[in-house]
Amino acid sequence: MNPAGTAVALAAGLAAAGAAAGALLPGRARVPAVGLCTAGLGTAGLVAGAAALDGARWSARLPGLLPPAGVHLAVDALSGLFMAVAGAVVLAVAVYGIGYAAGRGPHGVASRGVQAALPVFALTLVLVPAAASVSTFLLLWETMALTSLVLVLAEQRGRASVREAGVWYAVMTQLGFVLLLAGLALFAAGAGGETFTALRAGAPALSPAARGTVFVLMAAAFASKAGMVPLHPWLPRAHPEAPSNVSALMSAAMVNLGAYGIVRVAFDLLGGGPRWGWLLVLGTGALSAVHGILQAAMASDLKRLLAHSTSENLGLVLVGVGAAGLFASAGHPLPAALALAAAFLHVVNHAVFKALLFCAAGSVARATGLRDLDRMGGLRARMPATAGFFAVAALGAVALPPGNGFISEWLLLQSLIEGLTVPGLSTAVVLPLAVAVIALSAGLSAAVFVKALGVGFFARPRSERAAAATESPPGMLAGMGLLGLGCTGLALMPGMLGDGLSRAVAVAGFGGGPPLAGDGLELRLEHLAASLSPLWAAGALTAGLLAALALVRVTARRGRRSHVKLWDCGGGAPTARMSYTATSFAEPLQRVFDDVLAPEQDVDVTPVRASTYLVERVRFRRRVPDRIEHRLYRPLIAAVDRLGEAARGLAPGSAHRYLGYGFCGLVALLLTLAVSR
Repeated sequence: MNPAGTAVALAAGLAAAGAAAGALLPGRARVPAVGLCTAGLGTAGLVAGAAALDGARWSARLPGLLPPAGVHLAVDALSGLFMAVAGAVVLAVAVYGIGYAAGRGPHGVASRGVQAALPVFALTLVLVPAAASVSTFLLLWETMALTSLVLVLAEQRGRASVREAGVWYAVMTQLGFVLLLAGLALFAAGAGGETFTALRAGAPALSPAARGTVFVLMAAAFASKAGMVPLHPWLPRAHPEAPSNVSALMSAAMVNLGAYGIVRVAFDLLGGGPRWGWLLVLGTGALSAVHGILQAAMASDLKRLLAHSTSENLGLVLVGVGAAGLFASAGHPLPAALALAAAFLHVVNHAVFKALLFCAAGSVARATGLRDLDRMGGLRARMPATAGFFAVAALGAVALPPGNGFISEWLLLQSLIEGLTVPGLSTAVVLPLAVAVIALSAGLSAAVFVKALGVGFFARPRSERAAAATESPPGMLAGMGLLGLGCTGLALMPGMLGDGLSRAVAVAGFGGGPPLAGDGLELRLEHLAASLSPLWAAGALTAGLLAALALVRVTARRGRRSHVKLWDCGGGAPTARMSYTATSFAEPLQRVFDDVLAPEQDVDVTPVRASTYLVERVRFRRRVPDRIEHRLYRPLIAAVDRLGEAARGLAPGSAHRYLGYGFCGLVALLLTLAVSR
């Protein structure tokens, strides 16, 4: 059997074994058994994806599993890329999850239902890119949604915020499924078949109106899964409230499938989309990137900050996808291929560093019980390994060398700059704005993760829990170590992905030769005569830093030293109350973007009873609401509530009225049948 097919079959078998272990084994053996099965499942997905990226193709039809159409699976380089990413994340997070879930009690993340759902969810992450028919894709997609909902609700006992997040996630994910079902049904009806092969063959026969409708429906459905504005409110709720190993899987693997769906349907199956449609995708990505990073800059909840950062990074991915479609629709395949390769590389980089960030945040939450940065501090000395892993991942997130996010954002900027040569008013206006968005998001990302790292891990402890924190168990550190090695390898040797990314881009329909090549240490842009070697750049930065430190030491030794106590006005040594908090760190940015964020704040002054001129307590409250949610969803929810209240009058308990409803329904059905004939 083809190695990809063997790996897929092995992944399915391990998922079944893991689900059975989660449902049947006792508590002490349940977590390691499920973790090992899930880690093996991830390894199989990684092997299948790597084989496809190396040029192997595989397809299969299983008629007995989903009658009458059967299950259709196919693995090419495009699906292989997303399978490999999902498999690598599942492998590392499963190892981490064994230590994370150990000793958590009968409820929550170690419960039978949650442990049984975890390997099934992991399997769908690997198999969704391998689906090769409408029915198979919808089955796997909905299974992924339902199992992830179970995992989000794992810790809902006693926490109303988890239940609220579950409601938002359930509603938004089912809304996306309805859009997906409508788009694929319209596509399959016009193409005359439901397999992806039939959709490719029938796509040219679709009318422009049908193609445009399918494009919009599919783009909206997949953008909701990626957490794009305005279908994003579920993401900053569900990702923080889920257990941290689940948060890592959702933010580093599941959201990527939104980008995969757009590329698969729009480029591969439809053969391209309308120019206005790609402008819509690019604009949605740019708006989501800016919105996500601004919300992250204001957040003091560590996991919520990371969730907003996920929206920002997937927004950058859609900027690349939209730019690729824009260039392709103008008849310029070379910059289109480069932009799509940049988007794919950022998917890989983001998956690794975001999984590590969520695992490190889970390590902090497990050790301290805290997610509020304002109550942390001093964790670098108490949790040195976790702090180091968080720093490695944060360096990737800020897109600065030698972090692994730098190379993909650099490549994305290169593709947009090269796209300025594409004629047309839309490219002349949109591309400079897209470059500005990337620059703005990179600058704000630096501020966000300096805040998270500096406030959370340095300074002095701001609570007893932070002061009493201890390092995480070896299993959690092992999982984070795997992700840390991934970040380091991608940062220093991105060229090892050049050929695989080029094959994935070719599946999307771009000819003219591969856009990327590399020998491991260097990534080359074939058609621009440009290259970059992050390893040499990292070496140069390290040498420069060491030289600067040596110069400072020599200068300090030559100067005169005086050992005196600093004048402190009698205040003594500084305390934790004197250091910056996450709220105070973000306050200058809030002032700059005040008109955009529209923060709400209130100062409550309580005077002393004996005199109104003496103050007993001052309480300051600040909140930065999501303006899109405030303006769009709150009125909608209020309208639905009013409609529900009004609809209660339709069911007063009268049998005569219910019979009348049935009679009217029967008459309407008969009239419909008469007209249809």
